[in-house]
Amino acid sequence: MRENAHRYLIALGSNQRHARFGAPRRVLAAALERLKAEGLRVVAAAPPIETDPIGPSIRRYANSAAVIETRLEPEALLALLKRLEREFGRRPGGQRWRARVLDLDVVLWSGGPYASAALTIPHRLFRERVFVLAPALALAPGWRDPVTGATVRQLHARLTGLSALPKRVGGRALSSVGRATDF
Repeated sequence: MRENAHRYLIALGSNQRHARFGAPRRVLAAALERLKAEGLRVVAAAPPIETDPIGPSIRRYANSAAVIETRLEPEALLALLKRLEREFGRRPGGQRWRARVLDLDVVLWSGGPYASAALTIPHRLFRERVFVLAPALALAPGWRDPVTGATVRQLHARLTGLSALPKRVGGRALSSVGRATDF
């Protein structure tokens, strides 16, 4: 990790096509490229998964997660993420949980709990959302929730009822390639 840098776990979601980038999975890939172009180091990114929507939207979501590294403090990162959402076509206000081109949320960060009028870390609902925990599990299974002390792996298992992931698949040990370091 770079000196004076923070690590963040970011959740990404999309369930609308973008005129330039296309389908939601491609929107997520384009968003990761924009994060890099803004000077954030993408340490690891999970492959997108498809999930059912919460609330009134009828379109399925493409969801992913990324571990990023930056010197930005939480409020500055939030401002950057909101700007990127707007650049991708998201409009503020309106109905909660509606369809959106891009949703970027700060889930965890290396600095522990954080709260302001605009941002709470850890994200207040991440423990209840498989579409956040499943991609996060692929990246940082040992990252601890600073509020509960549980790891991402434990939170995912509690939510899904699944036991710990197998250490071996088909007689071979699982690879840690593509994972961020545990926090």
